[in-house]
Amino acid sequence: MSTPLFLADFGAKALGLLDGETAHRLTVRMLRSDLGPKIRVDAPALAIRVAGIDFSNPLGLAAGFDKNAEAPNAALDLGFGFVEVGAVTPRAQPGNDRPRVFRLRADAAVINRYGFNNDGLDIVAARLGARERRGIVGVNLGANKDSEDRTEDYVKGIDRLAGLVDFYTVNISSPNTPGLRALQDKAALEQLMRRVLAAREKSAANTPVFLKIAPDLTDEDKTDIADIALANELDGLIISNTTVARPATLHSKNAIEAGGLSGAPLFAPSTKLLREFHGVLGGQVPLIGVGGVFSGRDAYEKILAGASLVQLYTALIYQGPSLPSRILDDLQAYLAADGFGFISEAVGAGSR
Repeated sequence: MSTPLFLADFGAKALGLLDGETAHRLTVRMLRSDLGPKIRVDAPALAIRVAGIDFSNPLGLAAGFDKNAEAPNAALDLGFGFVEVGAVTPRAQPGNDRPRVFRLRADAAVINRYGFNNDGLDIVAARLGARERRGIVGVNLGANKDSEDRTEDYVKGIDRLAGLVDFYTVNISSPNTPGLRALQDKAALEQLMRRVLAAREKSAANTPVFLKIAPDLTDEDKTDIADIALANELDGLIISNTTVARPATLHSKNAIEAGGLSGAPLFAPSTKLLREFHGVLGGQVPLIGVGGVFSGRDAYEKILAGASLVQLYTALIYQGPSLPSRILDDLQAYLAADGFGFISEAVGAGSR
């Protein structure tokens, strides 16, 4: 039994009275219980092919919401063109101590320091294997905090989930696992991608591999990542994860908390980074834009900057489950106003 959309939005606002993590868990449980709304989006102009996958629309639910693959189909029913579950690590782990999620209401933002809390590969694989296979569902892969060989953790993820997902995301950019972002260094990243792509080839599934990067990069980091993406013919870059920066414009008292900042303050820096990579890569590697998407205009700006696909998560916390359908309606209007017949025609148009 689905819930009418207006009631679902009201419920989302009511959940805002609870602490962030409790609200998060209740939302996932409600979706898992088939209590979420079911929205049909008929938008041929928004269909797009990326990395060999046909997406019904370019809007996706970012990793971090459905960490343990409990409700990917219910999330797709909100209107998303794809859903990314995880992050999942080989072994289950509890993550960091609570509290570890903080709303910054005045800034339309969130700080989290979850630390890859998840049920582990075996349980996530069982859930993905048991689900009705429909829509596009990918998985965000992470490494255990105490792992001696973090690269091997990503290889294990590829091996264990082969044939169960439509794409893999190699997440080396979470700020909440000490030392993880060091895998973005050139030598470490080259070795990581060689081993991950070899594991993908061994699986014979030919599943696309995306790489999720941080917004907090030096110019040297950007050059190295672009070179490795081209040399290894990566299927896509996700730009970007949360930031450890704290803009001077933040007003909320929770802005002092440690962790990754997401939401509206991330829109400008992540879109700037997206535009830079689009310019360097010249369309040779598909880009997925994430960070601060709250509206159709935000999503369209990511696309104009070079994103073939767009993801969101934080905005759902503040705006409720009607947000995806509103964004998709607005995207169609923007395409028509600018004379584009299909969303693919608008990708990178702001740089041309």
